[in-house]
Amino acid sequence: MTSPIRVLLVDDQELIRLGFRMVLEAEPDIVVIGEAADGKAAIAQSAALAPDLVLMDIRMPELDGIAATTAIVGARPDTKVLVLTTFDLDEYAFGAIRAGASGFLLKDAQRQEMLSAVRAVHRGDAALAPRVTRVLLEHVGSQLGTSALDEVDDAGYRSLTEREREVFVAIGQGLTNAEIAASLYVGESTVKTHVGRILAKLGARDRIHAVILAHRLGLVGR
Repeated sequence: MTSPIRVLLVDDQELIRLGFRMVLEAEPDIVVIGEAADGKAAIAQSAALAPDLVLMDIRMPELDGIAATTAIVGARPDTKVLVLTTFDLDEYAFGAIRAGASGFLLKDAQRQEMLSAVRAVHRGDAALAPRVTRVLLEHVGSQLGTSALDEVDDAGYRSLTEREREVFVAIGQGLTNAEIAASLYVGESTVKTHVGRILAKLGARDRIHAVILAHRLGLVGR
């Protein structure tokens, strides 16, 4: 049997943690291994429990979720962070990207949307709520600051094979590996190989950056 996804819940509101725990633990493939009410506790719990995924609030006392994400991803690159955000806090979403978050979940997300996001991030896909993605793309030029994406490596894009370009566009459209595999009639493991090569050739840190880059290159309509 596949091991369950081990989740650490981080939010300064106990009722929100309780609600998320109830939803997550109702699923046979997810287990909540701990909770934290602030960023400092989140870092300590992550070090002690080694979760597969941290469900991270942004605005917390002591230490915010952006700083905590930076520390957790820096210490344990294999740990994925799924950031809890709200539509009117765009600047925090951009900070979370720089910190290494693998996806965003709106606090008003429906149950199935949350479960899908947790599973997507765990398997290496990006989880970007459509509303967050739109705002992210509108502000990416001015908010992300200097990065590899500000100086698009045209040679890197040209080095992609025809199939890799197809996969790259699909990533930009927000498709998961499974959806890309189905659309291209190939195995999911083949898609994972393509994704790894695409990120390496483009110099993109992760899948979220690949989505942004695809839009900035004009490969995906806004």
